[in-house]
Amino acid sequence: MELETLPEKKATEVGSYFVANYPPFSIWSPEHKPAILAALDRPPKPDTKLGLYLHIPFCRKRCKFCYFRVYTDKNASEIEVYLSALSKEIDLYAGRQGFENRQFEFVYFGGGTPSYLSNAQLERLIERINQRWTWSAAKEVTFECEPGTLKESKLQTIKKIGVTRLSLGVEHFDDEVLSINGRAHKSPEITRAYQWAREVGFPQINIDLIAGMLGETEDKWKYAVAKAIELDPDSVTIYQMEVPFNTGIAKDAREHGGVSAVASWAQKRAWVDYAFNEFQKSGYVVSSGYTLVKPERHAGFVYRDSLWHGADLIGTGVASFGHFQGVHYQNVDRWEDYIERLNAGELPIHRALPVEPHQLLIREMILQLKTGKIDAGYFRQKFGADILKEFSEAFDSLVEEGFAEIDGQQVRMTRQGILRVDSLLPRFFEPQFRNIRYT
Repeated sequence: MELETLPEKKATEVGSYFVANYPPFSIWSPEHKPAILAALDRPPKPDTKLGLYLHIPFCRKRCKFCYFRVYTDKNASEIEVYLSALSKEIDLYAGRQGFENRQFEFVYFGGGTPSYLSNAQLERLIERINQRWTWSAAKEVTFECEPGTLKESKLQTIKKIGVTRLSLGVEHFDDEVLSINGRAHKSPEITRAYQWAREVGFPQINIDLIAGMLGETEDKWKYAVAKAIELDPDSVTIYQMEVPFNTGIAKDAREHGGVSAVASWAQKRAWVDYAFNEFQKSGYVVSSGYTLVKPERHAGFVYRDSLWHGADLIGTGVASFGHFQGVHYQNVDRWEDYIERLNAGELPIHRALPVEPHQLLIREMILQLKTGKIDAGYFRQKFGADILKEFSEAFDSLVEEGFAEIDGQQVRMTRQGILRVDSLLPRFFEPQFRNIRYT
């Protein structure tokens, strides 16, 4: 049987590229909602880590490449209604059998823009959550920030609530590129926010960059990389711009034959490769297809590595995703439905998918491949499976095409493999999921 793979795309077409989960989101459905409710009341499996994701869906502006559920038109009273609902949702998980004697290993404030909240709003939210939950034992608490929303006092509040890892959504240092793509901040705000964050004393600071934004050029990208290295963050995340269906760029592309104005995949890979090389010259080490770290200062990615090794994640907030005891789920994605469900004392879960043990193996395997290396022995011990034999066709194809090397039980992606890793992962999917819409 010939292996089906995604064709190489010269242009950046409309559609999802980034593989974040398995099986694909498009097959999750409301009919499986009873499965997640049952999973919440099953005794927890020993040693399974537990995390909490809080979706803060507010932004000053909606970026043209954004595909998340965010709101730019909510006033202070509406935000308070949402935060009250969010704390109710988190509270509803307390007392479920699946949470007995469990503490959060990691917590992630994502968005939207969590730093959009005022000091008072953030403090009230945490005070309400702390009535039933605490993350004092968490190994990592991450908080996403947009530079233009930060003041030194807000950063002090963020640190006070236990945040250990600050993630700054820099994206670029060129003001024209930032403006074309709809970013709300400008370059001077990046430097100011970063300096404040260092002065406040966060243990870990990450900055995000995006290769191939609208208006990107070779010189502008090199400038962005140089400025990022100059800041000297503990880690850096570099995404290649994709164009999911519900973005502003996708809307424009559909009006022009389905091809966007975003740089080609080959160009984006070349830019990320350049960035990897420059960061490595400054002492950074490649940690995945998107991340580099300063090894002597970096404490690891607890959120990422826990999820990619099968941890449970309680996803809270409108449209949020979670995974609990072998069941994927997503919350309702409309503001009104989210608030209404919680006012009625119900969890706002919309759809779910119970995942078979073999699919859990595939899920961990493809996600861990994104780090650039996997150990077949891990999968033999955890799942009783010989992945090198079972998936020999897929692994052999990676080796033949120069995207991977295999040494005994170790699989390592080459640089060209890691730069396009998401496009390679569908060859490990079950046949019925290889040529369907991912999201």
